[in-house]
Amino acid sequence: MGGDVLDDVAALVAERNRVDALLARRVRAAELSQAPERDGLTSTASWLRGHCRLSAAAAGRLVTAGRVLEHLPALAEAHDTGLVSAEQVAVAGQILTPERLAAAAAAGVDLAVIDAVLTQVALDHPHADFVRVVRHYLADLDPDGPEPDPTEGRSLTLAKHADGSLSFRGQLDAAGGEKFQAAVESFVQADRPAGDDRTRAQRLGDALVQLADNALAAGDLPTLRTVKPHVAVVIDVEDLADPATGPGAGRMGFGATISAARARRLACDATVSRVVMGPDGAPLDLGREQRLADRYLRRAVELRDGGCVFTGCDAPTWWAEVHHLVHWIDGGETNLENSALLCERHHTKVHHGFRVERQPDGRWRTWRPDGTPITVPEPLLPRAA
Repeated sequence: MGGDVLDDVAALVAERNRVDALLARRVRAAELSQAPERDGLTSTASWLRGHCRLSAAAAGRLVTAGRVLEHLPALAEAHDTGLVSAEQVAVAGQILTPERLAAAAAAGVDLAVIDAVLTQVALDHPHADFVRVVRHYLADLDPDGPEPDPTEGRSLTLAKHADGSLSFRGQLDAAGGEKFQAAVESFVQADRPAGDDRTRAQRLGDALVQLADNALAAGDLPTLRTVKPHVAVVIDVEDLADPATGPGAGRMGFGATISAARARRLACDATVSRVVMGPDGAPLDLGREQRLADRYLRRAVELRDGGCVFTGCDAPTWWAEVHHLVHWIDGGETNLENSALLCERHHTKVHHGFRVERQPDGRWRTWRPDGTPITVPEPLLPRAA
């Protein structure tokens, strides 16, 4: 019985490898034919994020895999047959950056030989050995190490969870890391009350939030689309005034939901900008007297739309512009009802035949110039046994 189960596992892994190879090749074909342009998107990665609900990292891996299979045919064939995994293909992709391909060409490296060697190692050796071989090749290709450009060693990846909490991981060069530690450690050492039982990790987390608080309160951060960076919460006036906690009553600018109690606490802080959406709030209807959205209207549109409303686009608010649904020149008014948030690319698309429209339920829909709707597919259902 156990042997049969393990045989099934091995067969399924091989099948998954074959499907991954087929998917990567189709993604590459879509990229080469610029197919995402049909749905108003500029890259295959952005289409995968918006239409297949993939994370940015997963979409990037798929696009890279398609390029790897094109450049390394021996490894691609092994992947097609199910003998090489998508993870191995991703590791091999490190040798195919434009800079490394140029360095290999300058050194007279025959990529076909490298392809054959990597494929053999991938087939005959554990994954860790394959990783070491790739690293060894990269080290031989650039024995002096990377150029002393600090930005090459810096990265930060943010992952938003369903409850609005945030995880992140990153890497800094030595000098950048020293600056970061100096800034954060100053808050750690300045906040050590008697009886503090927080762990070191908790103190560092609190220090990072305090660093952000101070930067926002100072008011000298770069302005984003006429609006200074701020903590924003959308909450009904009734919930704001109600003494109950009201879980999930407020929606923050980056999409997280918080309780009414936490929203009230934020509203009490004088360093946090407050926007109350109600009949006595900021003037949101500017009529025909003003063509461009002022900062009050822009803030209201940002809070309502949360980013570009074009189907399949995940551009944040600070990439976006306020679009008149009925053009101002055609009699459209400058107010919340006639406004939509669109990134620069999709703002251009809408002015060249595409159309966005807000439905009665608050959701946005997008149509192509030929009148067909752009839709994000429903989640795939499992096949019946």
